[in-house]
Amino acid sequence: MPTDNHRLWELPVTKQQHTALWRFADATRPFHGGEAGDYAILHHWSVADPDNFYRELWDHLGIIGERTAQCCIPDSDIRHVRFYPGATLNYAENLLSEPDDRLAIIACRENGERRTLTRLQLYDNVSCLVQALQRAGVEAGDRVAAIVTNDLEAITGLLAASAIGAIWSSCSPDFGPAAASDRLCQVAPKIILSITSYQYSGKTFDVTPVILEVAGSCTPEKIVLLSGENPESLAGLPCVTLEAFTAPFVPQPIPFKRQSYDAPLAILFSSGTTGKPKCIVHSAMGLLIQHKKELVMHCDLKAGEKLFYFTTCGWMMWNWQVTGLSVGATLVTFDGNPFFPGPERLVQLAQDEQVEVFGTSAKYIDSCQNAGLSPIRTHHLDKLRLVLSTGSPLAPTSFEYIYGQWKRDVHLASISGGTDICGCFLGGNPLLPVYPGELQCAFLGMDMDTLDGEGNPVTGMAGELVCRNAHLTMPLGFWGDESGERYRQAYFDRFPGIWTHGDFVEKRASGGYVIYGRSDTTLNPGGVRIGTAEIYRQLDAIAEVEDAVVVGQSWQGDQRIVLFVCLAEDVVLDESLITHIKQRIRQGATPRHVPARILAVSGIPRTRSGKVSETAVRDLIHGREISNRDALANPECLVEYEQARVSLQEV
Repeated sequence: MPTDNHRLWELPVTKQQHTALWRFADATRPFHGGEAGDYAILHHWSVADPDNFYRELWDHLGIIGERTAQCCIPDSDIRHVRFYPGATLNYAENLLSEPDDRLAIIACRENGERRTLTRLQLYDNVSCLVQALQRAGVEAGDRVAAIVTNDLEAITGLLAASAIGAIWSSCSPDFGPAAASDRLCQVAPKIILSITSYQYSGKTFDVTPVILEVAGSCTPEKIVLLSGENPESLAGLPCVTLEAFTAPFVPQPIPFKRQSYDAPLAILFSSGTTGKPKCIVHSAMGLLIQHKKELVMHCDLKAGEKLFYFTTCGWMMWNWQVTGLSVGATLVTFDGNPFFPGPERLVQLAQDEQVEVFGTSAKYIDSCQNAGLSPIRTHHLDKLRLVLSTGSPLAPTSFEYIYGQWKRDVHLASISGGTDICGCFLGGNPLLPVYPGELQCAFLGMDMDTLDGEGNPVTGMAGELVCRNAHLTMPLGFWGDESGERYRQAYFDRFPGIWTHGDFVEKRASGGYVIYGRSDTTLNPGGVRIGTAEIYRQLDAIAEVEDAVVVGQSWQGDQRIVLFVCLAEDVVLDESLITHIKQRIRQGATPRHVPARILAVSGIPRTRSGKVSETAVRDLIHGREISNRDALANPECLVEYEQARVSLQEV
């Protein structure tokens, strides 16, 4: 598995000493005995001595709440390890502390609208919504569902629900009626918050069909409309505008309900591409401390800095970004198409708002590169110090692109975790160098490893990514899974007692990691396991190929590799281009990576968070029905793959 491991960036030691991670390492030296700059020793202590680690972490992060002396009670089954027994806190209380005139949120929309809230204004808005929800009968444990865009009202809604101890669950309005209903109605919400329309690419989209479908399936007691209107199409439903809902109330101190570790904060949903979405229940205490650990220690986020992440409210990164308020950071949000009216839209936003931490997806970075965007020549990103990427593996060429065309003195961190943990296993570290294609380290408290098919640890070759220890954002369980059997099967069946995440990953001797794709879509021609990302990385260097999906096809008692490509305008997939693609893959990877068949298509199926849906393509070419097309952002493109099945049966 070839890689180019030249160093792209490293923070000078004089600056490392001013990071939160260095200070934490220095303060905890009596426990681990290492130098402050030795991350390996710090990390080893964090997994070997969890009781002291989590006690020091709570105190160092300034968590607001009560905790007892013992912070971790071990168990032979990591599902039953107890964190912070007897401790209580409230998520919203930690995010809304110190209400003052500092900016809390800068909310930008595609149409140019810019709205802001100070920390005091946000506190007051949450206070009024808390009172309104309580008047409507919302109590701790009730579900508050939301069909929302990444905007002020969504953040206010999450904080108000969590202040009461209610459970928040949101999805993006572009999910469509069936997909939204499949998710939200499983949790039987008492209240629904929803917009009635949104804009994307200059067009206005009506959300009322989504509201009607969801309301018809789960009969909420009240629907609070956030768009300032109550359309006639919703007549007969218990709808009220947000303005009318909160009008009877004035701001007052919020009676935050502090709860124990096992109290849920949010229910997130799996992508649903292989069945009905799983409802993953996450702890308020777990998410707060885990997110704050990642933001403060691994991103070095500081009070007053501006944190931007391009995300929808249906992606876990939205929840992650919101927790930035607990650090005292200012959130910068964007609602709309990141490439409208041009590919420079978010870069311009980063310049205008003086963003320090800019988060996005690997697909967005790849699209910027394909569009020829070069901010280093066109924009002034003086404040930008950290670029975060997740959603799929970030190719080495994308690393080179950021340093060559965005900013040379910037920390680029590819991070990886998932909805399953609503947090990160692997990612960035201000104390370590950046190499192309590598995630810098396993995060504090996460005992990560890679295993072969027999469960043996492997280094320098790809294997199953696992986490050997309990961690704060292991789900409380799946909603409705009273026995816990579905939860056990999802993560602990493959290697009993060990969390198996489903990624195909190489662990480097240096401590870094390279992700090659999802293990359930790993290719296996001739019995040799190949990560799909290895092939995608070679395609990045071929200008004629704009996008692609690669899958394994069962063939004559074995498996062969099939590659579907979306080509640039006016490019034809002829024998010359096919030969060029195969040669590039053979030279950049190995002969085993070379596809047996290459076909041209006009679209690549993606989930609504932008991930390529290899499973959908694999199932279609094998004649299997897709169980949940509504989970895809562009299901219309699947027709071509169904049609391709016939030609793929030919020798």
